[in-house]
Formats: sequence, structure tokens, C-alpha cells
Amino acid sequence: MSDRGTVLVTGAAGFIGSAVIWALNRRGQDAIIAVDRLDRSEKWRNLVPLRFDDYLDADALGDKIELGLLNHVGSVIHLGACSSTTETDARFLTENNYNYTKMLAEWAIQRGIRFAYASSAATYGALEGRVADDVDVRTLRPLNMYGYSKQLFDLHALARGYLDRIVGLKYFNVFGPNEDHKGDMRSVVNKAFRQIAESGRMTLFKSHRPEFADGEQRRDFLYVKDAVEMTLHLVDRPQAHGLFNLGSGRSHTWRELADAVFAALGRPAAIDFVDMPEELRPRYQYFTEASVDRLRASGYDRPITSLSDAVRDYVTNYLVPDKRLGA
Repeated sequence: MSDRGTVLVTGAAGFIGSAVIWALNRRGQDAIIAVDRLDRSEKWRNLVPLRFDDYLDADALGDKIELGLLNHVGSVIHLGACSSTTETDARFLTENNYNYTKMLAEWAIQRGIRFAYASSAATYGALEGRVADDVDVRTLRPLNMYGYSKQLFDLHALARGYLDRIVGLKYFNVFGPNEDHKGDMRSVVNKAFRQIAESGRMTLFKSHRPEFADGEQRRDFLYVKDAVEMTLHLVDRPQAHGLFNLGSGRSHTWRELADAVFAALGRPAAIDFVDMPEELRPRYQYFTEASVDRLRASGYDRPITSLSDAVRDYVTNYLVPDKRLGA
């Protein structure tokens, strides 16, 4: 990627964005413009160990583009967004996740700049089972406003032919270091670690469908280190375009995830099952798994970290010592 000039990364202080910069630094890439909106959260700490040329507030990016001050940018990795699935301010989500992405994509396309952006597995709505990334975007029905804000740009890009030139990334259940600032949107691994440290126990939702035992609901869990390798692989290949699922390609149960956390801590599993909130039950998915056939067909041949190894690395090397990537 170093032969393409400066890399612009939005959402740079966030979970996946900061991990992308960490991975670029490990490749020797320091010509990076980090873009984000720093707030009252602790996400600024994710930037401290990282190397980049410049930092820009997200609200200043449009002005810099209009003034022609970013003509040296060779690729854009657009990960900045409000990613809360419980956010209800539709106007904010539309402006932040849809219109902002439109502005950045149109600028990149006009200048021939490589453009990759975060779509979301939330666009798949209530679909269960193994989900293919070549499903017709127009048939999808997201279940929350966050998913719809991402769907809006996917539809916009499809209608204008952008998906023949750019890459959309549908991350599944990503977990790993640098997510501490995400509050209630943190992964279950992160939450479980805190619960176990305080009480020796953790909680999971009961099943409210007879065909699934408690804790046997399934998700495709992806370690953030794998997520960023997949991301940079696609950015590095101009021939790759369209929408790609980024997952492990294999689902695991919540109980398997919980057992991995206890094992990493050297403790016996102690899980309390609690009722799922009534309002969540109609929208809750019991089995999701990413088909990663398109990713593999693009030439991505790296092994994907096993769930137990990923959880062990996260817990022992980051959560226990309270470290961030690159620290």
C-alpha cells in the first residue's frame, strides 16, 4: 500500500479504525491521515501508540477536500460512523453514516482514489443461517436505523455503479483490543471479562425458541486482527470491488465464547442465564454466519484465528494488562 501515497483512515480513533492504523504501521506505513471526532470518551487513547502524519476532525475534512489540500491521498479507508444499533436519532444517522459517506466516495471516485468503506452485517436484517454477500441489496430489510443508514449508501452505490469500483465491507461480530470506549456496544468478550473480574460469573441471554438451548444461539465471531488483515487485503487489490462479508466463515455458540473467556482466565465456567428483554425478542437472530466465498475468491488465503486462540490473545495480552494495540 505504500506505493499509493498517503492513506486516509476515518474512524481512526475507533475500534477497527485504530486497528487498521496499527496494522499499517506494522507494514511500515506511516503516511496516514487519521480522521475522527474525538469526544468525551477514552477512544483518544487508541491513537497514542500509533504513527500517522496528521490528524483531522471529521467535520473539517470536507473543507480540506474543497481546498485541494488532500490531493496526495492515494487511498481512503472509511470506517467512521455511528455504529450504535440502539441509536434512534434518524436524522443524525442519515447525515453521519449516509451523506458523509456519499461526499467522501464521490470525491475519491472522481480523483481515481481507491475507496473502501464499512457497510455492515446489520443490513441483512432478520436473515438467519449462512448469509452470502452476493444477495441482492435491494431485497434486504434492516431491523434498526443503524443498519438502514448503512443500507442507504449500499443502495446509492449500487444505483450509480459505484460498486463496480469501490469496496464495501460487511463486518460480522468483531471483537478485540481497542474497543473499551464503545460502552454497551462492546463485545461480549470484553463485557464478560469485566463481569468475571468482579463476581467470578457472567450472564448470557436465555433462549426463547425451543429449538435452541440457553447459550446455544450462534454468531460468526471475528478477531479484529483478522478483520484488519482482510480489510487491507481488499484495499490492496484494485480488481476487488463490490460488497464483501468479513467474518470467520464459521459460527460458534455464545456458550463456546463464554467458555473460551473462562479458559483464558484459568477459571471454571459460571454462567447465569437471564431473560431477554421483551422488546428485543422479535428482532433477535439465533443463528448468523458469514459466507466468505467472495473474500477467498479474491485471493485471501490467510488462516483465520480460531475462536479460542483469539479470545486467549485478547484476554491475556490486552484485557488483563489493560493494553491497546501498539502499546
